[in-house]
Amino acid sequence: MGGCFSLEEQRLQSRTGTSAEAGGPDGLRKCKSDSKAISSVLAPPKDVEDLQTEGYGNVNIFTYNELRAATKNFRPDQILGEGGFGVVYKGVIDENVRIGFKSTQVAVKELNPEGFQGDKEWLAEVNYLGQLSHPNLVELIGYCCEGSHRLLVYEYMACGSLEKHLFRRVCLNMPWSTRMKIALGAARGLEYLHGAERSIIYRDFKTSNILLDADYNAKLSDFGLARTGPSGDQTHVSTRVMGTYGYAAPEYVMTGHLTARSDVYGFGVVLLEMIIGRRAVDKSRPSREHNLVEWARPLLVHNRKLFRIIDPRMEGQYSTKAAIEVASLCYRCLSQNPKGRPTMSQVVETFEEVQSMPECQDILLQNCMTGSVTLYEVPKEPVEHVETEKAKQEPTAKTDAVSVAVPPTNGKPVPQSRRTRPANGRSKSEPPLECKLYIPSPDSDGHQLGLETLASPPSRNSSRDDPPPVDEDLYKI
Repeated sequence: MGGCFSLEEQRLQSRTGTSAEAGGPDGLRKCKSDSKAISSVLAPPKDVEDLQTEGYGNVNIFTYNELRAATKNFRPDQILGEGGFGVVYKGVIDENVRIGFKSTQVAVKELNPEGFQGDKEWLAEVNYLGQLSHPNLVELIGYCCEGSHRLLVYEYMACGSLEKHLFRRVCLNMPWSTRMKIALGAARGLEYLHGAERSIIYRDFKTSNILLDADYNAKLSDFGLARTGPSGDQTHVSTRVMGTYGYAAPEYVMTGHLTARSDVYGFGVVLLEMIIGRRAVDKSRPSREHNLVEWARPLLVHNRKLFRIIDPRMEGQYSTKAAIEVASLCYRCLSQNPKGRPTMSQVVETFEEVQSMPECQDILLQNCMTGSVTLYEVPKEPVEHVETEKAKQEPTAKTDAVSVAVPPTNGKPVPQSRRTRPANGRSKSEPPLECKLYIPSPDSDGHQLGLETLASPPSRNSSRDDPPPVDEDLYKI
């Protein structure tokens, strides 16, 4: 989860010895079951030394040996992911680890002492997630602060990150209804943070920080960059510009003024990625399409153009009215003017209205009755170009002297010449290209840090199918 500092940020740190700031969650509200939080003023941030002996409510303090046992001595085949913070391992905490502890699958994130995130980011994670509880926030089960060791123990998220499901080259198609369910869950998480007695600004909202449980319920992770919002007569919080390129609000990038509306912009970027099926920044596209927001936002309010750019994998899974409503919401979230963006409460309300539309209910029922699962391979070139080239390369009658189709004689097919080769140029002993379609095992690209908890260790071959990373996680402008 979370990311690593960019090269620019690393150079700045090496010169100044500074690191990313992390504000405390003083004056927040705690919620146990739903988005209607219970008002309570929480304790101010604690020092790392305090956490060695004191805890937060139901958050457990583990020893390093206990977490070593839970992860099978931090075995390489238990690695879920890796990033700027360190390595994340899959583990199990049970009776063998701690007597009386109910067997629980966990994700254990270990801080790399030589990495570019340090005690401040680690402390921010504990301070926020240790005191907050909501269905759409990842649960912090415990931590270890022993000597130089800094570890965090989270609930295990079986389906990994939203990023993995949207942007794998070969993948199970994520239907419209699932995407809208995830968007609504993530919106509720932000609504809860913004609705606190003193709001919390998440500051790093992106697809890799939205984790999914076995039922595709969305939960926000990685609070290392979160900040407590303005208080009293303040209109914003002034900070160093930190975040992820392509997701940060333009006014925050220009001025360093951080507000809850900055998170709304980030939500709009993620929603746009879910609608279009493209990354926020993709340098492999034509130059005018490198930045998804700049290219696609003007098209969201033109219905004909909208339906040309919606992810083709979702064709037939949504109603026209619902798509137009969601696109309009996305357009407003991406407004250059912060005051023109809706609040997260308004975003949640819009999604709930869309889900209750009769058209959406009918399509959802129809999809459930068919029960089909679609494997989809993302084309490496634009669809229009692929179709044009395909038409050119497939004439109605093949006249190649090497492989001419011979009509059957007396009802029996005539064998082809020995010189004939398979159409795809592969040897006869190899399977056809269609056999390459598969249901991918969840893995890690290596450039994202892994509380993106995935169901199995990284696959050796997965990097061949995945598009190259196109953005740096954390940056300073």
